[in-house]
Amino acid sequence: MKGCYCLIIKLDHTCEIKIGKRLGKLKFEDGHYVYVGSALNSLTARLNRHISNEKKMHWHVDYLLKKSEITDIIYNESTKKIECNLSQYLSQNSKGVKNFGCSDCDCESHLYYFKNRSEAIEQVQNAYDSIAMEYKFFKI
Repeated sequence: MKGCYCLIIKLDHTCEIKIGKRLGKLKFEDGHYVYVGSALNSLTARLNRHISNEKKMHWHVDYLLKKSEITDIIYNESTKKIECNLSQYLSQNSKGVKNFGCSDCDCESHLYYFKNRSEAIEQVQNAYDSIAMEYKFFKI
């Protein structure tokens, strides 16, 4: 299965987190974040990796997930790479964390902040609707 996904991530407290070597320490406010990604090889394996607590630190989101938890996943099954389309929609309605998760594209970010879970979910659903792409919802 191939596709794109949005992780809804809950951070309980404001903190600084070192995000890899290039981004360094960043301040994250308590609230909810949406991380936009794609897996055009194996979506199931990628999502299982994100959910797992035992993994080598590789992607920016791995560092954030050490201090937070995934509450929901919204994803689509497709060979079309739409993560940048989703990200661009979210950037119009939220504050992105500059250079987070977007080293392989021209986006400013693939991580967006929301005060609460319901707003994060609604914006992701609206993003999928804006590009007429069906999606599935998975609560952790």
